[in-house]
Amino acid sequence: MSNLEQTLSIIKPDAVERNLSEEIKQVFKNNDFKILKEKKIKLEKHEAEKFYQVHQSKPFYNDLCTYLSSGAIVVMILEKENAVLDNRKLMGATDPLKAENGTLRKKYGVSIDKNSVHGSDSTENAKIEIDFFFKN
Repeated sequence: MSNLEQTLSIIKPDAVERNLSEEIKQVFKNNDFKILKEKKIKLEKHEAEKFYQVHQSKPFYNDLCTYLSSGAIVVMILEKENAVLDNRKLMGATDPLKAENGTLRKKYGVSIDKNSVHGSDSTENAKIEIDFFFKN
């Protein structure tokens, strides 16, 4: 029985700015992810606040929202078996300095705030996040 899952991935403003979108998408493809849908968008701050509302009580919330809405982002629906967990592994630790070699954040991340990629942290959140960007 296959455990085909979908997860949301965001290529954040720092990576889009440095023209890394195609390179990062290739890493996903090389790791057997299918990119089902993708679009390049620019969020308004209030939209970023809605997206990150789960972090509302945290001290970094405002900076996070300001950053996510600071430039273009690429949002994608990725699919494969165990997509959520595999994407988390591929991204690496939030802090690029602590991320393992070969992970996206180790390779492309600038700092703990500008860590180049976002991925859903659970199948429940993946559904919510996918709907946020792709439900018409």
